[in-house]
Amino acid sequence: MTPFRSRTTRVIAGTATALAVLTACGGGGDDTANKPNGPVNLTFWGWAKGTKDVVDAFNASHTDVKVKFEEIPSGTAGGYAKISNAVKAGNAPDLVSIEYSSLPEFVSSGALQDIGGEFTEADRAKLLPQTVELTTLGGKSWAVPFDASPQAFFYRKDLFEKYKVQVPTTWDQFEKAAAQVKKADAKARIATFFPDDPTTFEAMAWQAGAQWFKAEDDTWKVNTTDPATTKVTAYWQKLLDDGLVHKNASFSPEWVGSLKNGTTLGYLGASWGAGVLKGTLPEQSGKWAVAPIPSWDGKPASGMLGGTSFAVTKDSRQKAAAVAFAEWMSTTEEGVKARIASGTSSAFPAAAALRPVAKQAFDAGYYGGQDIYALFETAGASIDPSWAWGPTTGTTNTTIKDQFGKIAPGGPSLADAVKAGHDATVAELTKRGLKVEG
Repeated sequence: MTPFRSRTTRVIAGTATALAVLTACGGGGDDTANKPNGPVNLTFWGWAKGTKDVVDAFNASHTDVKVKFEEIPSGTAGGYAKISNAVKAGNAPDLVSIEYSSLPEFVSSGALQDIGGEFTEADRAKLLPQTVELTTLGGKSWAVPFDASPQAFFYRKDLFEKYKVQVPTTWDQFEKAAAQVKKADAKARIATFFPDDPTTFEAMAWQAGAQWFKAEDDTWKVNTTDPATTKVTAYWQKLLDDGLVHKNASFSPEWVGSLKNGTTLGYLGASWGAGVLKGTLPEQSGKWAVAPIPSWDGKPASGMLGGTSFAVTKDSRQKAAAVAFAEWMSTTEEGVKARIASGTSSAFPAAAALRPVAKQAFDAGYYGGQDIYALFETAGASIDPSWAWGPTTGTTNTTIKDQFGKIAPGGPSLADAVKAGHDATVAELTKRGLKVEG
């Protein structure tokens, strides 16, 4: 057993007991996929870039299963609420997109089916182990991982050269580079702090070695005051206090406008961000490059920012077909090609064998022909496997987001926001009748 597998097994064992307290998880609708009368018809809700292209390609090449796709808002923008409401009403689609961070919450509420019988150990062995761990709860498999989302730093190569700024490899260098950018142009900043997106901050804490949630025996342990989180919180507070980064909502007109006019020179994002920038700023082709996310010691280290999995809802009667379609999207050359060739997605597949396919399908001309997938490969391998998500991520993130929006000089701090998120998480777990430490 590898050291990683050993850790994974311990996490799963602890999570099993903790989840058992939550609910008898997951439905088990009668699966009629093996007794079709004509094509099996599936419904699928999601929002990831290139999804419609994937569904169209699947429907064009399959006659036994047909998929009806509905694009919904991204999870935190209303998609998760829509899915939850549909599950409660008994009219949920067969298959849904769920980010790794939100999967435990859907599992704990009994919204999903265990797919271990269809998505086997042999299937999972082909995927990045960190994504398998994030979709395995209570010793059961709850979703098909599609992509990993290691962090990356996107930067304006031309403006870095103009201002003679070195691409930082450590967070200390990043702070110095930020000061240099501000000195070169009083309106320009190296990057942006997103007050509406706690997941970016959480990825920074993850990268630094934090572990906010642990399931041990029958108890959830919540810790956001560990040295790693404290270090990241203090660092970003200083950048904000010193005016070294912008503070704008992610993907807002203000943020996009600052990218367009060159007053924001960088974007601390993830592998999928390459497609986002390409689609958002096509006129800046050739001006952008990608670098590893800075780390504390200069060695490769990454958290995971987002990441998509596909889960079968509890009332679906087409589990086998739904899992087969999810696997086609995630683990076949045709599925990955169809998504990335759309030009809007730069997904980094969890399936290692398909990364060369993704690299070939993505037109890297926007980044001057840079081999961005080689960079994602190194970053993906460096994702800390010890991070786990808790079953109340919605409460945690909503609270932190609300508090991030209030941060101001002389007002609430990042540390106050993180503490509020911690307190709300503990209260919610306690409200659900769970044992909590933290």
